[in-house]
Amino acid sequence: MATSDFSDARDEAGHLIRELHGVTLAQILEYLVARYGWPELDRRIRINCFAVNPSIKSSLTFLRRTPWARAKVEELYIRTRSEEILKSKG
Repeated sequence: MATSDFSDARDEAGHLIRELHGVTLAQILEYLVARYGWPELDRRIRINCFAVNPSIKSSLTFLRRTPWARAKVEELYIRTRSEEILKSKG
């Protein structure tokens, strides 16, 4: 699936996924942990807060202070949610 396909993916309320409308960083992280688990998150995004004693709280603290890491997490969320929505439609 081409990346351009993701730009039009919308959530159940009709909002573009890529705009993260009304989605908090905590919700993004909880979704990714439920979907992939900590070991797979660490494999996909190599940051210590996913590898060493991972928790939602410690990860949120790190991600809020580290813009490059937050951007990677948001990008993975957008890609994953978009794929999920586009697969359910077709």
